Amino acid sequence: MNIDSTGFEVIENEFSVHDSEQLLESLNTLKLEPLRGGIRHIEQMLPEVAALARSPQLLRIAEEHLPGQPNLVRAIYFNKSPDNNWLVTWHQDRTVAVSKRFNMDGWGPWSRKAGVWHVQPPIQVLEQMITLRVHLDAATAANGCLKILPGSHHMGLLASHAVSEKIDKNHALYCEASVGGVVVMRPHVLHASEKSTTSAQRRVLHFEYSSFQLPAGIAWAA
Repeated sequence: MNIDSTGFEVIENEFSVHDSEQLLESLNTLKLEPLRGGIRHIEQMLPEVAALARSPQLLRIAEEHLPGQPNLVRAIYFNKSPDNNWLVTWHQDRTVAVSKRFNMDGWGPWSRKAGVWHVQPPIQVLEQMITLRVHLDAATAANGCLKILPGSHHMGLLASHAVSEKIDKNHALYCEASVGGVVVMRPHVLHASEKSTTSAQRRVLHFEYSSFQLPAGIAWAA
């Protein structure tokens, strides 16, 4: 599959099972809050995750899909399990987190979450972003892997009613990956996930990168 046409691709066996087990040893020292499936800013909590986010392997993949040097925008740890199970409706990732608020045409609306500024940038910014999801468990349809609508990153930023229409008229794909596999996707490709129906965990490190140059004095929040 070509990411330019589909909006995503799966790179299998980018990391070894041993690599994944070592990361899980560190991640297992953290406790998820009840009914919370993820931990934001995970790279600020574990040096092993920060090292992975800036590793030659991930930066090489990001560089292949960006017009300039990749910078880490956001890092999240997701753990879908029988104790923390959820579904995500069809959507586009269309916000970024930055160090402080600024005024620029096309940026907005703004919101503040957990003390961090979030904003929807113009689509030209999203087109200079790439998401890499490192799978620490096998991700399958049964344990709630991503579903993606191929090619939907070419549809622009869609209103909610338009999302429903696109889903009804097009065929979605389950984005399955093995342990150590990396799902590469444009953030604004339409995606969703179902609840897990198994006892198998689905643990993922989600990294977003951008080559867009922010205004002077502004940094990505990661």
